[in-house]
Amino acid sequence: AVVSTQSTGGAYATLAGEGTNIRVMDPFTVKPLDCEAVVRNAKECGGRVITVEDHYPQGGLGEAVAGALSSADFITNQKILAVREIPRSGPPAVLLDMFGISANKVVDAVREMTK
Repeated sequence: AVVSTQSTGGAYATLAGEGTNIRVMDPFTVKPLDCEAVVRNAKECGGRVITVEDHYPQGGLGEAVAGALSSADFITNQKILAVREIPRSGPPAVLLDMFGISANKVVDAVREMTK
């Protein structure tokens, strides 16, 4: 989704400016998911994976990625950022931050995962 791509792109720019390298993968579809690409990218990133989606986590990208990683032959650490409250209307930037899927929240998740 455009929202998730914008959040991860913003996080990428912020973290790159601080000297932290991350990889952004846009899988295009959840079904079918390119499981080989997910596992390969996770392995190349030390098993650390953060998924960002602009809807509830149930049946979404995070769960699909978790399924793909369940067969990996290495240890993984996954964080799923998704809407976990009843959606409401409001300014987009405020809502993204409120629901934990803004660029700033992605940056926070990366920092937490890499400490």
